[in-house]
Amino acid sequence: MDNRNTHEFVEQLHEKQEKDQKNKQRQANSQKSQRLPNKQH
Repeated sequence: MDNRNTHEFVEQLHEKQEKDQKNKQRQANSQKSQRLPNKQH
């Protein structure tokens, strides 16, 4: 693998990780209110 491909791969990986983290945070925020009642049953 040459350096250009490696660099592109790392850039894409970082973008994906950022998106995943934002999605997790968004899901955690929206699901907190939904999860709490479920845990009480």
